Amino acid sequence: MGSPADVRLSFNEAAETYHRVRPSYPAALFDRLFRLLPAEPEIVEAGPGTGQATKDLLGRGARVHAVEIGPAMAAVLRANLPTDRLRVTVGDFELADIAPGSADAVFSATAYHWISPAAQLDRPAALLRPGGVLAVVDLIQVDSPEDAGFFAAAQPVYERYGQGHTGPPAPSRANVQPEIRRLLDADARFGSIAVHHYDWNQHYSAAEYRRLMESYSVTQMMAASDRRGLLADMERFIGDEFGGRVTRPLVVTLTIATLT
Repeated sequence: MGSPADVRLSFNEAAETYHRVRPSYPAALFDRLFRLLPAEPEIVEAGPGTGQATKDLLGRGARVHAVEIGPAMAAVLRANLPTDRLRVTVGDFELADIAPGSADAVFSATAYHWISPAAQLDRPAALLRPGGVLAVVDLIQVDSPEDAGFFAAAQPVYERYGQGHTGPPAPSRANVQPEIRRLLDADARFGSIAVHHYDWNQHYSAAEYRRLMESYSVTQMMAASDRRGLLADMERFIGDEFGGRVTRPLVVTLTIATLT
Protein backbone atom coordinates (compact mmCIF):
# COMPACT_ATOMS: atom_id res chain seq x y z
CA MET A 1 0.00 0.00 0.00
CA GLY A 2 1.21 3.51 -0.71
CA SER A 3 1.86 6.48 1.51
CA PRO A 4 -0.84 7.96 3.79
CA ALA A 5 -1.48 10.62 1.16
CA ASP A 6 -2.11 7.88 -1.43
CA VAL A 7 -4.66 6.22 0.86
CA ARG A 8 -6.49 9.49 1.47
CA LEU A 9 -6.62 10.16 -2.25
CA SER A 10 -8.23 6.77 -2.84
CA PHE A 11 -11.56 8.33 -1.81
CA ASN A 12 -11.14 10.65 -4.77
CA GLU A 13 -11.68 7.69 -7.14
CA ALA A 14 -15.25 7.21 -5.88
CA ALA A 15 -16.38 10.77 -5.15
CA GLU A 16 -19.91 10.47 -6.57
CA THR A 17 -20.48 7.11 -4.89
CA TYR A 18 -19.15 8.54 -1.62
CA HIS A 19 -21.60 11.43 -1.86
CA ARG A 20 -24.59 9.15 -2.47
CA VAL A 21 -23.98 6.54 0.21
CA ARG A 22 -22.08 8.04 3.13
CA PRO A 23 -24.39 8.81 6.06
CA SER A 24 -25.11 12.22 7.53
CA TYR A 25 -24.93 12.96 11.26
CA PRO A 26 -27.48 13.57 14.04
CA ALA A 27 -28.96 17.07 14.21
CA ALA A 28 -28.56 16.99 18.01
CA LEU A 29 -24.79 16.83 17.54
CA PHE A 30 -24.73 20.16 15.70
CA ASP A 31 -27.19 21.71 18.14
CA ARG A 32 -24.82 20.89 20.99
CA LEU A 33 -21.76 22.20 19.15
CA PHE A 34 -23.33 25.50 18.12
CA ARG A 35 -24.38 26.27 21.69
CA LEU A 36 -20.65 26.72 22.35
CA LEU A 37 -20.00 29.01 19.38
CA PRO A 38 -20.71 32.66 18.59
CA ALA A 39 -23.32 33.60 16.01
CA GLU A 40 -22.04 33.04 12.44
CA PRO A 41 -18.83 31.35 13.61
CA GLU A 42 -15.71 30.93 11.49
CA ILE A 43 -15.09 27.18 11.19
CA VAL A 44 -12.15 25.36 9.63
CA GLU A 45 -13.28 21.89 8.54
CA ALA A 46 -10.65 19.17 8.04
CA GLY A 47 -11.53 16.49 5.48
CA PRO A 48 -15.09 17.48 4.54
CA GLY A 49 -15.39 14.85 1.81
CA THR A 50 -18.41 15.79 -0.26
CA GLY A 51 -20.11 17.76 2.53
CA GLN A 52 -22.01 15.27 4.70
CA ALA A 53 -21.42 17.51 7.73
CA THR A 54 -20.56 20.75 5.94
CA LYS A 55 -24.19 21.31 4.97
CA ASP A 56 -25.19 21.25 8.66
CA LEU A 57 -22.47 23.72 9.61
CA LEU A 58 -23.61 26.09 6.87
CA GLY A 59 -27.26 25.52 7.75
CA ARG A 60 -26.61 26.88 11.25
CA GLY A 61 -25.04 30.07 9.93
CA ALA A 62 -21.33 29.24 9.96
CA ARG A 63 -18.71 30.45 7.52
CA VAL A 64 -16.70 27.36 6.63
CA HIS A 65 -13.18 27.00 5.26
CA ALA A 66 -13.15 23.35 4.16
CA VAL A 67 -9.77 21.72 3.46
CA GLU A 68 -10.13 18.59 1.30
CA ILE A 69 -7.20 16.64 -0.14
CA GLY A 70 -9.15 15.04 -3.00
CA PRO A 71 -9.82 17.31 -6.02
CA ALA A 72 -12.83 15.29 -7.20
CA MET A 73 -14.29 15.24 -3.68
CA ALA A 74 -13.80 19.01 -3.44
CA ALA A 75 -15.52 19.51 -6.81
CA VAL A 76 -18.60 17.60 -5.63
CA LEU A 77 -18.58 19.59 -2.38
CA ARG A 78 -18.52 22.92 -4.25
CA ALA A 79 -21.22 21.82 -6.70
CA ASN A 80 -23.61 20.64 -4.00
CA LEU A 81 -23.16 23.55 -1.59
CA PRO A 82 -22.95 26.72 -3.72
CA THR A 83 -22.68 29.55 -1.23
CA ASP A 84 -20.23 32.37 -0.57
CA ARG A 85 -20.05 31.24 3.06
CA LEU A 86 -18.09 28.15 1.95
CA ARG A 87 -14.44 28.36 0.93
CA VAL A 88 -12.90 25.11 -0.32
CA THR A 89 -9.14 24.56 -0.37
CA VAL A 90 -7.77 21.48 -2.13
CA GLY A 91 -4.83 20.37 -0.03
CA ASP A 92 -3.56 18.81 3.16
CA PHE A 93 -5.07 20.16 6.39
CA GLU A 94 -1.69 19.86 8.08
CA LEU A 95 -0.08 22.18 5.52
CA ALA A 96 -2.87 24.44 4.25
CA ASP A 97 -2.31 28.20 4.43
CA ILE A 98 -4.72 29.30 7.16
CA ALA A 99 -4.19 32.39 9.30
CA PRO A 100 -3.23 31.57 12.90
CA GLY A 101 -5.83 32.43 15.52
CA SER A 102 -8.56 32.94 12.91
CA ALA A 103 -11.07 30.19 13.72
CA ASP A 104 -13.84 29.90 16.29
CA ALA A 105 -13.83 26.14 15.74
CA VAL A 106 -11.81 23.43 14.04
CA PHE A 107 -14.20 20.66 13.04
CA SER A 108 -13.77 17.25 11.46
CA ALA A 109 -16.25 14.43 10.84
CA THR A 110 -15.01 10.88 10.25
CA ALA A 111 -11.72 12.16 8.87
CA TYR A 112 -9.50 13.23 11.75
CA HIS A 113 -7.84 9.81 12.07
CA TRP A 114 -6.10 10.61 8.75
CA ILE A 115 -4.28 13.52 10.46
CA SER A 116 -0.97 12.71 12.18
CA PRO A 117 -1.38 12.46 15.99
CA ALA A 118 0.80 15.51 16.71
CA ALA A 119 -1.01 17.69 14.16
CA GLN A 120 -4.41 16.64 15.52
CA LEU A 121 -3.69 18.96 18.45
CA ASP A 122 -0.94 21.26 17.17
CA ARG A 123 -2.98 22.51 14.20
CA PRO A 124 -6.11 23.50 16.16
CA ALA A 125 -3.91 25.02 18.87
CA ALA A 126 -2.43 27.27 16.17
CA LEU A 127 -5.63 28.01 14.24
CA LEU A 128 -8.12 28.63 17.04
CA ARG A 129 -8.80 31.91 18.79
CA PRO A 130 -8.43 31.76 22.59
CA GLY A 131 -11.48 29.91 23.86
CA GLY A 132 -12.05 28.35 20.44
CA VAL A 133 -13.42 24.84 20.11
CA LEU A 134 -11.98 21.67 18.63
CA ALA A 135 -14.86 19.37 17.61
CA VAL A 136 -14.14 15.87 16.29
CA VAL A 137 -16.87 13.51 15.11
CA ASP A 138 -16.23 9.77 14.88
CA LEU A 139 -18.54 7.18 13.35
CA ILE A 140 -17.87 3.91 15.18
CA GLN A 141 -19.27 0.52 14.29
CA VAL A 142 -20.27 -1.40 17.41
CA ASP A 143 -20.88 -5.02 18.34
CA SER A 144 -24.65 -5.29 18.61
CA PRO A 145 -27.32 -7.96 17.96
CA GLU A 146 -29.02 -5.36 15.77
CA ASP A 147 -26.92 -6.57 12.83
CA ALA A 148 -28.59 -10.03 13.12
CA GLY A 149 -25.15 -11.65 12.96
CA PHE A 150 -24.31 -10.23 9.54
CA PHE A 151 -20.79 -8.94 10.19
CA ALA A 152 -19.62 -12.21 11.76
CA ALA A 153 -21.25 -14.25 9.00
CA ALA A 154 -19.75 -12.06 6.27
CA GLN A 155 -16.12 -12.53 7.38
CA PRO A 156 -15.47 -15.51 5.06
CA VAL A 157 -16.49 -13.33 2.11
CA TYR A 158 -14.01 -10.64 3.14
CA GLU A 159 -11.30 -13.23 3.87
CA ARG A 160 -11.68 -14.73 0.38
CA TYR A 161 -10.18 -11.48 -0.91
CA GLY A 162 -7.68 -10.85 1.88
CA GLN A 163 -9.92 -8.28 3.57
CA GLY A 164 -10.84 -10.08 6.80
CA HIS A 165 -11.09 -8.00 9.96
CA THR A 166 -7.82 -7.33 11.78
CA GLY A 167 -7.16 -5.43 14.97
CA PRO A 168 -9.33 -5.18 18.07
CA PRO A 169 -12.97 -6.29 17.93
CA ALA A 170 -15.75 -3.74 17.62
CA PRO A 171 -16.66 -2.26 21.02
CA SER A 172 -20.06 -2.50 22.65
CA ARG A 173 -22.12 0.69 22.71
CA ALA A 174 -21.26 1.16 26.38
CA ASN A 175 -17.51 1.00 25.71
CA VAL A 176 -17.14 3.40 22.78
CA GLN A 177 -14.26 5.80 23.42
CA PRO A 178 -12.75 7.83 20.55
CA GLU A 179 -8.95 7.95 20.36
CA ILE A 180 -8.94 11.77 20.24
CA ARG A 181 -10.14 11.83 23.86
CA ARG A 182 -6.93 10.14 25.04
CA LEU A 183 -4.79 12.66 23.17
CA LEU A 184 -6.72 15.63 24.55
CA ASP A 185 -6.54 14.38 28.12
CA ALA A 186 -2.74 14.48 27.88
CA ASP A 187 -2.51 18.01 26.43
CA ALA A 188 -2.66 20.98 28.81
CA ARG A 189 -3.53 23.37 25.97
CA PHE A 190 -7.11 22.07 25.91
CA GLY A 191 -9.75 21.98 28.62
CA SER A 192 -13.49 21.38 29.12
CA ILE A 193 -13.11 18.06 27.31
CA ALA A 194 -16.33 16.10 26.80
CA VAL A 195 -17.50 13.19 24.64
CA HIS A 196 -21.16 12.95 23.60
CA HIS A 197 -22.64 9.73 22.17
CA TYR A 198 -25.47 9.26 19.67
CA ASP A 199 -26.88 5.95 18.43
CA TRP A 200 -27.01 6.17 14.63
CA ASN A 201 -27.74 2.81 13.00
CA GLN A 202 -27.77 2.72 9.20
CA HIS A 203 -29.83 0.34 7.05
CA TYR A 204 -28.90 -0.84 3.56
CA SER A 205 -30.25 -2.94 0.74
CA ALA A 206 -27.74 -5.34 -0.80
CA ALA A 207 -27.05 -2.89 -3.64
CA GLU A 208 -26.68 0.05 -1.22
CA TYR A 209 -24.25 -1.88 0.96
CA ARG A 210 -22.21 -2.72 -2.12
CA ARG A 211 -21.98 1.00 -2.95
CA LEU A 212 -21.03 1.78 0.67
CA MET A 213 -18.18 -0.74 0.47
CA GLU A 214 -17.10 0.79 -2.84
CA SER A 215 -16.67 4.15 -1.09
CA TYR A 216 -14.13 2.76 1.41
CA SER A 217 -10.45 3.50 0.94
CA VAL A 218 -9.45 -0.13 1.55
CA THR A 219 -11.78 -1.27 -1.25
CA GLN A 220 -10.50 1.37 -3.66
CA MET A 221 -6.93 0.26 -2.95
CA MET A 222 -7.66 -3.34 -4.01
CA ALA A 223 -6.74 -4.71 -7.42
CA ALA A 224 -9.67 -4.03 -9.78
CA SER A 225 -10.50 -7.71 -10.34
CA ASP A 226 -10.50 -8.46 -6.60
CA ARG A 227 -12.59 -5.39 -5.90
CA ARG A 228 -15.21 -6.43 -8.44
CA GLY A 229 -15.25 -9.96 -7.03
CA LEU A 230 -15.62 -8.85 -3.42
CA LEU A 231 -18.43 -6.41 -4.19
CA ALA A 232 -20.37 -8.91 -6.30
CA ASP A 233 -19.94 -11.72 -3.76
CA MET A 234 -21.03 -9.49 -0.87
CA GLU A 235 -24.12 -8.24 -2.69
CA ARG A 236 -25.04 -11.86 -3.53
CA PHE A 237 -24.39 -13.00 0.06
CA ILE A 238 -26.68 -10.32 1.51
CA GLY A 239 -29.40 -11.25 -0.96
CA ASP A 240 -29.13 -14.99 -0.33
CA GLU A 241 -28.52 -15.09 3.42
CA PHE A 242 -30.01 -11.88 4.85
CA GLY A 243 -33.08 -11.24 2.76
CA GLY A 244 -31.43 -8.43 0.84
CA ARG A 245 -31.11 -6.03 3.79
CA VAL A 246 -28.54 -5.38 6.52
CA THR A 247 -28.20 -3.07 9.52
CA ARG A 248 -24.88 -1.46 10.40
CA PRO A 249 -24.99 -0.66 14.15
CA LEU A 250 -23.19 2.63 14.78
CA VAL A 251 -22.43 5.14 17.49
CA VAL A 252 -21.54 8.72 16.56
CA THR A 253 -19.30 10.49 19.04
CA LEU A 254 -18.74 14.23 19.29
CA THR A 255 -15.56 15.06 21.18
CA ILE A 256 -15.33 18.71 22.18
CA ALA A 257 -12.45 20.60 23.78
CA THR A 258 -11.72 24.28 24.33
CA LEU A 259 -8.38 25.96 23.69
CA THR A 260 -7.35 27.38 27.05
